[in-house]
Amino acid sequence: MTGDWRMDRVGSALRGENPTVLRRLTSGFAVIGDVQFLPGYSVLLVDEPGVQRLSDLPRAKRLSFLSDMDQLGEAVERACRRLDQAFRRVNLEILGNTDPFLHAHVWPRFEWEPAEVVGAPVWLYPRERWGDEQFRLGPQHDVLREAIGSELDQLTVSVGSSDTR
Repeated sequence: MTGDWRMDRVGSALRGENPTVLRRLTSGFAVIGDVQFLPGYSVLLVDEPGVQRLSDLPRAKRLSFLSDMDQLGEAVERACRRLDQAFRRVNLEILGNTDPFLHAHVWPRFEWEPAEVVGAPVWLYPRERWGDEQFRLGPQHDVLREAIGSELDQLTVSVGSSDTR
């Protein structure tokens, strides 16, 4: 995956040019992460360029963004549980320390993770994992992309029909 879409992830998603987009949600875009050392890593991007933090949004849009984050988290959880018996849980994070746009990280966690990081924040993984070519998003992740997208579709239908989870 190459191109300048990475320089404007939100704008490129709005223009239909961001190849990581899985689905359009109410307040943003569900995208699969550029790196997949934890298979299923996904991100929710806000759909308003220039919005840097949750508090920049009106209350109704904030709640919508948080609801979409929950929906993406559940979709990743369902897909990863189905595809990997060692799935443990999902971590949800809104950090805002590096990228200047509102986004939420959805990190699946697994029993097979190295002992020194399995119970720690993902950000404590060695830096080389983040840039290692073997973990770069590519065609080998198509099954995972389809699984998360399918779960998002099912959850959208479920929410639309007064889900009572």
